[in-house]
Amino acid sequence: MALNKQMFEENEMDGYARRDQYNPVLVQRIADNYRAILKDLGEDPAREGLRNTPERVAKSLQFLTHGYDLDPAGILRSAMFSEQYQQMVIVKDIELYSLCEHHMLPFFGKCHVAYIPNGQIVGLSKIPRVVDAFARRLQVQERLTVEIRDCIEQTLKPIGVAVVIEAQHLCMVMRGIQKQHSIATTSAFTGEFDADRTRAEFMRLIGRSAPVG
Repeated sequence: MALNKQMFEENEMDGYARRDQYNPVLVQRIADNYRAILKDLGEDPAREGLRNTPERVAKSLQFLTHGYDLDPAGILRSAMFSEQYQQMVIVKDIELYSLCEHHMLPFFGKCHVAYIPNGQIVGLSKIPRVVDAFARRLQVQERLTVEIRDCIEQTLKPIGVAVVIEAQHLCMVMRGIQKQHSIATTSAFTGEFDADRTRAEFMRLIGRSAPVG
């Protein structure tokens, strides 16, 4: 499912992929498979409403999984700066959209990220881009949380990193247990955020009353 990197060219300014080009070979291959799926579901893929649906689905899936061809660490490295600042940096309420790898249904919500610099800071827009780079893959929320944390930890080498994700999963809402208001919360911490006081401050600043995990 990974995209051809030449089709999704990266912008030199921010290391982020363009989203207006698609691999035509993959479009055709995926579309052919979806025509067969439509037939198996009892539909007529040749009827007017479905005639172009397989191609649209193929392009949609390429967009929704384009994170495989992004380099999250490279995104951070493209805007790292030396700075002697050692207070908490928080980017909260980052919109997040991903696909559950178990049912390929969406899950979506908010991601809150904090780090305490250790001589290096990063352009604030890069943190949501890192979140998106990992989210635009087939995922589980637990792994996504840890991947975001580890990328920031390994690239910036800060004093500590905190990541909290709150998301609603359509595999729980539309099927299975069918609980429309269930929210899954996951967290991952390193360094200074393993201390109760620092973690509690982070949770307070993102509007949560108590530490998670």
